[in-house]
Amino acid sequence: MEKVILFYKFVPLADGEMTMRWQKELCTRLNLKGRIIVSPHGINGTLGGEIENLRVYKREMNKSGVFRGIIYKWSDGTGNEFPRLSVKAKPELVAFQKPDEIKVNEKGVIGGGKHLKPAEVNKLAIERGDVVFFDGRNSYEAKVGRFKNAVVPDTKNTRDFASELESGKYDHIKDKPVVTYCTGGIRCEVLSVLMKNRGFKEVYQIEGGIVKYGEKYGDDGLWEGSLYIFDDRMSRRFSDKSKDIGQCVHCSGLTSSFENCADKSCNRLVLICVNCTKAQKILCENHSGVKQAN
Repeated sequence: MEKVILFYKFVPLADGEMTMRWQKELCTRLNLKGRIIVSPHGINGTLGGEIENLRVYKREMNKSGVFRGIIYKWSDGTGNEFPRLSVKAKPELVAFQKPDEIKVNEKGVIGGGKHLKPAEVNKLAIERGDVVFFDGRNSYEAKVGRFKNAVVPDTKNTRDFASELESGKYDHIKDKPVVTYCTGGIRCEVLSVLMKNRGFKEVYQIEGGIVKYGEKYGDDGLWEGSLYIFDDRMSRRFSDKSKDIGQCVHCSGLTSSFENCADKSCNRLVLICVNCTKAQKILCENHSGVKQAN
């Protein structure tokens, strides 16, 4: 049975290169594919493979000591999610390009937002009428799924967040309770620090990210749409009640399907419905002459 695991841990690593070599050897031996990033701040990974091999990987990680206790987020796989294994050492686990702002110890990130379990997120939203949900992902991810009435920053990639937070566009929410959210939680570990460093006074993050919230509430909570994911599956739904909220670039029909632009010189993603895909209109706004809906 094929599965995919998503995981991370913020912990000081003295020798990232040695960790990187160990991860390559371990994953190759277990025939696991996917992406792992190692930095002085810890480890971040998404791996796919046979369930028994992934269980062995988890046991080996726990035996290492430094990576003991990681919470792994499991989902069904097909074996085709990742073309290869990539293990890299980088300055940051997530490329906010602010490595000097992030400090970690054995307990994780220092000075980040308060972690809330999914039930605590709903409780806060009910008890406090002015809660703001703040999307910690790239803006295109929010086109197919987001928390209801969420603030979606104008970010094409993670490194845009610092300047976006400093733009003044969000000064009016700096005194409100702000719940940051992202796919599995790792981006919010860093984003919440950046926000607090820039004057946001009450910052929270969802423990386990959208994945854990969706697994608990399906489509009966505050989340709507599908979850964009960074492998060949492209998106994930939490129940059969899931609805499409994205709009096709060509006809504005509702869809959750991203495709790569058909122009071979382009690597943009196109949000496109089934009918327009069948009509072979898989072109982004740069090559189709139309502007993609937000």
